[in-house]
Amino acid sequence: MEASRPRLLLINPWIYDFAAYDYFARPLGLLYLAGWLRARGPAVNLLDCLDVPHVRPGPCGTGHYPKEIVPTPAPLRDIPRRFGRYGVSYEDFRARLAVMPRPDAVLVTSLMTYWYPGVTAAIALVREYFPGVPVILGGIYASLCPEHARTNSGADLVLAGPWETGLPPRLADLGLAQFSAVVPAELDDLPYPALDLLQHLTYIPILTSRGCPLDCDYCASRLLQPNYRRRRPAAVVAELVHWQERLGLKDVAFYDDALLLHFHDHLLVILEELARQGLSFRFHTPNGLQARLITREVAGWLKRAGFATLRLGVETTALGPERPDRKLRAGELEAALAHLKEAGFGPKEIGVYLLMGLPDQDEGEVAAAIRRVKELGATPVLAQYSPIPGTALWSRAVAGSRYDLANEPLCHNNSVFPCRPHFSWDYYHRLKRLAAA
Repeated sequence: MEASRPRLLLINPWIYDFAAYDYFARPLGLLYLAGWLRARGPAVNLLDCLDVPHVRPGPCGTGHYPKEIVPTPAPLRDIPRRFGRYGVSYEDFRARLAVMPRPDAVLVTSLMTYWYPGVTAAIALVREYFPGVPVILGGIYASLCPEHARTNSGADLVLAGPWETGLPPRLADLGLAQFSAVVPAELDDLPYPALDLLQHLTYIPILTSRGCPLDCDYCASRLLQPNYRRRRPAAVVAELVHWQERLGLKDVAFYDDALLLHFHDHLLVILEELARQGLSFRFHTPNGLQARLITREVAGWLKRAGFATLRLGVETTALGPERPDRKLRAGELEAALAHLKEAGFGPKEIGVYLLMGLPDQDEGEVAAAIRRVKELGATPVLAQYSPIPGTALWSRAVAGSRYDLANEPLCHNNSVFPCRPHFSWDYYHRLKRLAAA
């Protein structure tokens, strides 16, 4: 019976970059795909290059990935930092492939556009160990830079967009099974993500919704998930209970882009039911919360429910028509932080994301935002801007960059501040010191 089942290998590649940190980062889309495939019969193996013990553990399951220094790619050689491959060692990856049964197909995901060297390296090794096996590439890089991926990744097929619509018919075309496109009437019609395939899971990643109703100029959320859809609160609670009982984990990272939207009939229902059942979790919001949605009631519930790491997606405290989003009006950040402080959150628990390196952004704007956030009793968290193809800011980024953004995704790397025409590490370190002071 086992021999007749299609066998699929799923791969989450390495990160190739100047810096990388596991801040509640798991390939949840790939894990959802693994769960869906297993429910339909194929045998699934997962090789996640980032599923490794942290070399320096951080708080609540986060930490530093292992790093191996590799040559800096030619387009980035003007950056005086050490480039590296993050995750499992090259030798360990080879060893795992060497003992793995030959798959009928290999499905590779991709994350940041500028991390594509990890994609090409993983696919090259798959070709070496499993010649002739079809390789299908999906994920963020494949969706945002499909032509580059078709030319450079080494995959037989590059699929843009959510896997539910594009992948099943392609698997059927390969004769692996009678798959058809998956368009679930409800998100909860999908099986749980296959978290049990991970060997070093330190927190539960969870989605209570997909997509985002906002359309910020710098963000790719609407490009990758065009429709905003929510799960049933009861189903979210059931999944949290399932994973806590099976994995024994307390920390939970919400991957939602709009977690507080429709609070009273969504997140509040989830938190009330968890409280009713006497369940205890420690929650984290790495993707950021919308400040204007934090009322006194919301802040109180976040504190009572055990939210430990709050991140607010503010990006800049500057107001007016030049904002790259529509997320903040006058007084909303002040009100949100006052409510959180009243609820009992301290400055170290409240991080406010501030973007640096936007096209035409003045250094003084970032410095003013840092000072304002600190004045309000929160911690500024600097996030370096990465240009994303297809977003509203893309054309300005291309026009103002010293790099060839349109043709080389490596140059999207936020570590190099691609949209500052006269880059200086002094700029970066001045703002970092100000934020840390």
